[in-house]
Parts: sequence; structure tokens; C-alpha cells
Amino acid sequence: MSMRPDDHRRKWDREEYEKLAEERKKSEKDQRDEAEKAKKGPPVKRELLKTREYKVDLDSKLGKSIVINKSTPTSQSGGYYCNVCDCVVKDSINFLDHINGKKHQRNLGMSMKIERSSLDAVKKRFDMNKKKMEEKKKDYDLQARLSEIAEEEEKLKEYRREKRKEKRKIEEVQEDTDVPNELANIMGFSGFGTTKKSK
Repeated sequence: MSMRPDDHRRKWDREEYEKLAEERKKSEKDQRDEAEKAKKGPPVKRELLKTREYKVDLDSKLGKSIVINKSTPTSQSGGYYCNVCDCVVKDSINFLDHINGKKHQRNLGMSMKIERSSLDAVKKRFDMNKKKMEEKKKDYDLQARLSEIAEEEEKLKEYRREKRKEKRKIEEVQEDTDVPNELANIMGFSGFGTTKKSK
């Protein structure tokens, strides 16, 4: 750089502008860090994953047809509606995948972490399942059970007898009302599709 008086070019102080650039970078970085902290907020403590205490309803709309138009709410449109996530899933497999998925569980306020089982918890669970099995078992008296089976068989036999009697009555009524009409006589046969010969 020449220091001649007739040099009209502007001179820049390089050190000063490097300091300004460094300060600007620091301030931008600080602002970004503050914005991220404000966006994230305090860390949310979520519940551990636990079993569902309700039965998933997959069969209520099975085999039913629904008319859907523009004004139909999304909860009543075709498919399975998730009221937690406010979305509609088209089939049952995808619906089960959705309700077991990360997004749905997060909307319920649960993390995808599972509580570690301790030995005491496992023993309690075994005891509880054992009690349930004992409650389900019914001790039947052999004679009482045999008499129940005999009664059921007797009812079934009676039902079959009644059915046979009704069938015979219907056949007798049909035979009595079976009068050959003029067209059948002209064509030379007595009836349509029967193997019985008229009297």
C-alpha cells in the first residue's frame, strides 16, 4: 500500500473488521442457543410404557356399509379413527401399528421405555395369574355332569322329533294341494322338478 497523497483509494483496517465479525458470530450463536432452549422448554418427564387397560374395538364396523359425503365428520368416515391423534387409518393392521407406535404413545404422554422388572414383581405376577386360574376352575361333580349331558341329549332328540313331525305335516299338506293344472296336462307331465309321481 502506498502512502502517496494522490492515492484516492479507501483504506480498510483489517484487524478492526475481523473483531467485528467475531463479535457478530458470537452474538448470533448465543441467540440461536437461546431460541433452541426456548423452543425445547424444560425436559418433559413421560410415563413408562404400560399395558392397555381397554379392549381395542376392531369388530364393531365389520361388515357394515356407511354412506360418506363431504360433510361427514372424520370420526365417522371409513376406516378406524384415533381420537388421540385425530387421524383415520384405513385398515385394522395399520390401526394396531398406529396405536402401538411412537407417535401415538407420545401423544398419550408415555415414552417408549419399559419399566425394568424386579424379582418381587415377577413373583407377584405369578401369584396373581395362579389365583386367576384357580378362580376359573370349577370343580364338577361327576354325577351332576353326567345328568346335565343326558338332559342335553334328551332335549336334542325331542327337538329332532318335532322337526320331523313338522316336515311330514308340510309334505302331507303339499300332496293334498297338488292339483295338476291344465298346462301340465296338455304338455304331458304332472309337475316341475319332483321325482314323486302324482296319484
